[in-house]
Amino acid sequence: MKYLLGIDVGTTGTKVVLVTEAGKVTASAFEDYPLSTPQVDWVEQDPEDWWKATMKGIAKVMGDASVKTREIAGIGLSGQYHGAVLLDKAHHVLRPCILWCDQRTTEQVEYISKRISKEELLRITGNPASYYFTVCKILWVKENEPQVYEKLSHFLLPKDYVRLKLTGNLVTDVTDASGTLLLDVPERRWSSQIVDKLDLDKDILPDCRESIEISGAITKKASELTGLNYGTPVVAGAGDQSAQAIGTGVIKEGVLACTMGTSGVVFAPTSLIRHDDRGRLDSFCFAIPDTWHTMGVMQSAGGSLRWFRDTLCDAEIKEAENKRQDVYQLIVEQAERVPAGSENLIFLPYLSGERHPHSDAKARGIFFGLDMRHHKAHMIRSILEGVVFGLRDSIEVMKELHIPISEIRATGGGARAKLWKQILADVTNSKVITVNSLEGAAYGAAILASVGSGLYNSVNEVCNRLIRVIEETYPIKDNVKRYEDYYLLYRSLYPLLKDKFAELSSL
Repeated sequence: MKYLLGIDVGTTGTKVVLVTEAGKVTASAFEDYPLSTPQVDWVEQDPEDWWKATMKGIAKVMGDASVKTREIAGIGLSGQYHGAVLLDKAHHVLRPCILWCDQRTTEQVEYISKRISKEELLRITGNPASYYFTVCKILWVKENEPQVYEKLSHFLLPKDYVRLKLTGNLVTDVTDASGTLLLDVPERRWSSQIVDKLDLDKDILPDCRESIEISGAITKKASELTGLNYGTPVVAGAGDQSAQAIGTGVIKEGVLACTMGTSGVVFAPTSLIRHDDRGRLDSFCFAIPDTWHTMGVMQSAGGSLRWFRDTLCDAEIKEAENKRQDVYQLIVEQAERVPAGSENLIFLPYLSGERHPHSDAKARGIFFGLDMRHHKAHMIRSILEGVVFGLRDSIEVMKELHIPISEIRATGGGARAKLWKQILADVTNSKVITVNSLEGAAYGAAILASVGSGLYNSVNEVCNRLIRVIEETYPIKDNVKRYEDYYLLYRSLYPLLKDKFAELSSL
């Protein structure tokens, strides 16, 4: 039997899964690592932590499954978008990686907007300039750390640093490259026009390939460090949201992926590139050749609930430890006692600013309508509802772009909560589906490896064979009507508060 290895380099840790060619997960490992926040709005990580976590994860799954390394047909990579890994000529890391959620690059966004018109950026990259794109981080280093920039020879995205350690090659894929703001997204290649206008050196760009292409093979050194067979192929892979979509069978128009992880994402594959002229969504290359996707991202989805847990749920944490239960299950159970609408309590989930559709790093979270009748359970439910309201904001923009939506597939940690899925169905008035794949982006990376290594002919073939629907959640009619009124009120709040957010940040 042949096996595939899927590796997802995430924000909080790296997941490694070992999957049979028939799609069964035989072993899974997760190795966490820290975030660094040296200043307000700065978020960084040490790329060596990703590599150490990858090595540990590989050792664990291989040990747990008792599989011989020669049985691994291919390796797929996935990872967090937008991070800037800067390397010198010897491929040594020059500084900690500036992550996707870092918000220090406001001035660089203004610089890009002066050098390149919004219309030209949309035409070439499918997106307007915003603080999270990789090029903004590179430009920040150029201006603020010139001694580092002088040594810059190459840059990579997070998963591609792990690829470098595995294969020795400087390669990325079209999905991750789309998140740099340096890719000609319609043509699926680097844009010399953008590179020149931003006065960057084209030689810092890694080779860019389609997600199913082989990007290299395990080197002798990597074989010694990981135990993997020398010469095992490594495919290009994909950014985490593209890989997550693949891993849940979201591969055609009409099917929407909704990820409720630390961040929240709505993701729609499209046969033609579709971008919003107002830049309220991202338009990237998809992991299937000649396919694109439109994506809306909110900064704090599950992150909002995690903040609430860490700040106000000491009792639940202790109870979960005593009962050996998931603390989030205990938290969400409280919200089940509260009616839809949380009795007029609305939560704005802007704890880390907001990305889509507002692109406002200064936005902040709010409980709107809090009064004496509200208890902890109301606050919990309002968080669940506020996150879904925020996701619906992006869905509404997709509808404006005439992107068809026939079903929503829920993924991420939030998809394990029945109440959260019911709220998603009610707020969007859509059928919400859960599939048999629970390993997310790492599983999607393994699927891409199965195609690149020749076990399957196409992503469509393997997804149709391996992905199955296991649960369907339908909207409750009375809740749909109630939530419509609350959503319209929610949607009106950000425009009223935008200037006040900016004023607050300047104090």
